[in-house]
Amino acid sequence: MSKVFETKRPAIILLGAPGSGKGTQGKILGKIPRFFHCECGNVFRSLDTRTPLGQKFVEYSSRGELVPDELTVELWKTQVANWSDMHLYKADIDYLVLDGIPRNVAQAQYMGNFVQIEQVFHLSCPNRAELARRMRKRALKDNRIDDANEVVIQRRIATYEEETKPILDFFPSEIICEIDATKPPVQVINQITSVILQLPSYKESEGRII
Repeated sequence: MSKVFETKRPAIILLGAPGSGKGTQGKILGKIPRFFHCECGNVFRSLDTRTPLGQKFVEYSSRGELVPDELTVELWKTQVANWSDMHLYKADIDYLVLDGIPRNVAQAQYMGNFVQIEQVFHLSCPNRAELARRMRKRALKDNRIDDANEVVIQRRIATYEEETKPILDFFPSEIICEIDATKPPVQVINQITSVILQLPSYKESEGRII
């Protein structure tokens, strides 16, 4: 196993309801040197079911049970270590851009053993009708017709409200940045990068070689 997490690695979290645009912003940040976009969906899609960890996931899913939070985080750790071994994620200089993980407070607590959360960007969109419109549009664009179902959309929004949004109360208010997710993507990324540039940890590392 890679030794990537022998020390806590700097990370930022993109938090927002489905349709808030966190995936879009994560992809943009991931194109910038010194930022590595860690999208949770890709982690699960890359799962090797032949490994002991993968087999544990199969055991839970085959029984229709939720995967325990610690096991979810362990999978995430394993995949990040793989990315580090392949030199895709440069642990000594890159910020992890977390998108879709942590999904709840328990995961956030456990991940605190491995990452130092420098900033949480809350992409806020109180207009739930707008969120639903975005989700339908994305589902049709990606040819995921089932995801355009109104019942599915409302369930996903409700799950976010109940399980994920409480993360905002877990982290100190001073590291939470509220962002209006209804603004054009270019304005949103401008606000995010403006805040990152002021982070003490970012300023301290500016002189490192990329």
